[in-house]
Amino acid sequence: MAEAMEKYYYGTGRRKTASAQVRLYLARDGEAGIVVNGKPMEEYFSRRGDVEYVLEPLEATGTLGQFRVTVKVRGGGDSGQAGAIRHGIARALLEADPALRPQLRQGGFLTRDPRAKERKKPGLKRARKAPQYTKR
Repeated sequence: MAEAMEKYYYGTGRRKTASAQVRLYLARDGEAGIVVNGKPMEEYFSRRGDVEYVLEPLEATGTLGQFRVTVKVRGGGDSGQAGAIRHGIARALLEADPALRPQLRQGGFLTRDPRAKERKKPGLKRARKAPQYTKR
């Protein structure tokens, strides 16, 4: 359990109903990679787009091979979890190096995406879909 004593940078990310706890450890000897809920990220996410989306903050700041990332994520679906992890990674990078703020801010990685599912309204089939109107 060497990981317990090792220094790490922490960030919490959220998107829709998903919440991710991200830890960045300095990588040793080609050990860099991302582990999500105990699985390699490529194995956890079935869509290639989700994997690329998660890596964006690391690519934008040029820190892709420098960190070993462990993530605990819960709630939401695949894209919501990918968004939460991306947000958490950006926040952890900011904690690791505050000089990265302009790059992260410019890429929009630090802004929490507020969009969420709208609630269903009474008398409607869904949030905005009304029953079909019949004249006679």
